[in-house]
Amino acid sequence: MLQQMLEHRFGIRAEEQLKIDRYDALRGNGWLYLISNPGNREEEDISELEKITQHLRSNGDQQVPFIMQTKDSQFITTWEQKKYCVLAQRPLEQRRRQMKLGRKLAKLHERGRNVPFQIQRLSRVGQWKSLWEKRLDQMEKVWNGLLFQTPEDEFEQQFIESFPYYMGLTENAIQYLVDSEIDDTPTETDGGTVCHERFTNKTWSGHYIIKNPFDWVFDHRSRDLAEWTRERYFRNIQTYDVEVKQFFDEYQSISPLSPFSWRLLYSRLIFPLHYFECIENYYITRSEQEKKYLEEQLNKILKQSSDYERFLARFFQITGAPINRLNLPLLEWLY
Repeated sequence: MLQQMLEHRFGIRAEEQLKIDRYDALRGNGWLYLISNPGNREEEDISELEKITQHLRSNGDQQVPFIMQTKDSQFITTWEQKKYCVLAQRPLEQRRRQMKLGRKLAKLHERGRNVPFQIQRLSRVGQWKSLWEKRLDQMEKVWNGLLFQTPEDEFEQQFIESFPYYMGLTENAIQYLVDSEIDDTPTETDGGTVCHERFTNKTWSGHYIIKNPFDWVFDHRSRDLAEWTRERYFRNIQTYDVEVKQFFDEYQSISPLSPFSWRLLYSRLIFPLHYFECIENYYITRSEQEKKYLEEQLNKILKQSSDYERFLARFFQITGAPINRLNLPLLEWLY
């Protein structure tokens, strides 16, 4: 079915269909064709992504795929009532032992911040405050609606009891962000760059490194650093220190962080994204299995809340950030 789609819409003949990590793919003419779902992106969004991929490739990044156009010059095609995009890449296998993830991410950020055109549709630069406030308002409305009725289940009970604490944490994150924007001057390296919705150890972890444009947003580099750190912390709250230190050392061997970067990164770690996503997903999902999983997640998040405070209190120390030299403010109540 996908082979037919590739031939009819793109004029490409594929020899075989295969599964590469999380992608359905086709192989032909020495290329891999990755079949992607554009989600709710529109043609203009993908046109902007395609310009970014061209910029990265022309600056030496061969692990960024091409976004293919159909025979009638469209990026999105509909086939059997589903929407598809196709990414094309030469199969470059990973050399696992040599990969230093921090350095690799820093190189992507360095290339990405020199994009020679205005990014409009994908940009999240400078939007954190309004996005966080919007999420907080939405959740507060749900919480207010539950206050005067009997909780339906244990999840709801835990949400009702825990929300005031996480509302306070979110207000702290917003205040820290606002203070940083008032007190500190961004440097040249603080412009927007190619980032990911969520950068984790798994983003580039497959048999082939595939820097999938559909994972990207245009944002401040600290977004990726914060989300990678958050995931590593929750992956193993006992032994994250060494890995986090190594990652930041690798990253800064290419791109030392400015005081503004450190502060944005820290504000994003204070913002309890893990809590928000858990609650939001619970109320969106229809799957009982998913709900069960999210109940366990919430339980775990609440049990680890004081440990997360300790992690925040130690973060600058773990990463070797020069707190005094860069005059990085700490959250008094954590100490």
